[in-house]
Amino acid sequence: MQAIILAGGFGTRLAHIVANLPKPMAPINGVPFLNYVLTYLHRQGIESVVLAVGYKRNDIIDHYGSRFSDISITYSIEDEPLGTGGAIKKALDVCTGDDVFIINGDTYFEVDLKKMADYHKEVNGDITIATKQLEKFDRYGTVNSQNGRIIRFMEKQYLDVGRINGGIYVMKKDIFNNFDRSKFSFEKDFLETELERLKIMEYPADGYFIDIGVPADYERAQTELVKFI
Repeated sequence: MQAIILAGGFGTRLAHIVANLPKPMAPINGVPFLNYVLTYLHRQGIESVVLAVGYKRNDIIDHYGSRFSDISITYSIEDEPLGTGGAIKKALDVCTGDDVFIINGDTYFEVDLKKMADYHKEVNGDITIATKQLEKFDRYGTVNSQNGRIIRFMEKQYLDVGRINGGIYVMKKDIFNNFDRSKFSFEKDFLETELERLKIMEYPADGYFIDIGVPADYERAQTELVKFI
């Protein structure tokens, strides 16, 4: 299967730490964070990746070119910000196959992708979302599911325990066929509005998870991610 990596982020909250770089290129022990994501995908057997790029895209294109190890790389280029949904929709145009993985470019989440894809097919989901249980947090919204089907996305609030959207999806390639917008948030404008129409499934996973989008976790990644490269 193919994977789309959302790599067009600006990284506003990291701007004072990592200046003039797209967020996925933020260095972790001297290595771009995107290397860790690509290495993970290689271990998971992904052979083809589409990098959805926008902000300072040439930094990414010049660094990676058309290959990373055994993974072939193509690019979906945003000339203007399209939002996460618009970026995915545009990148799907260059994908093949019936189902595609979507990976957030600023998140590392150890999920068994083959098992996730098998589950997605078994339940005949339109979209399957890998979720992660966290404790004592207020940075993320959470998901509520019933018999594996997500029935509600909850707003950010402090919780002692809850399951969050872990930023890894597998979805049908034609998922946007009846959705006309080209600029939109995948989470707010699509997932939350299409809950009743689409079969959106939860795939709970308990592997290592980190999101480098805030300075504290970016610093934590410097010591924790070294074992995954």
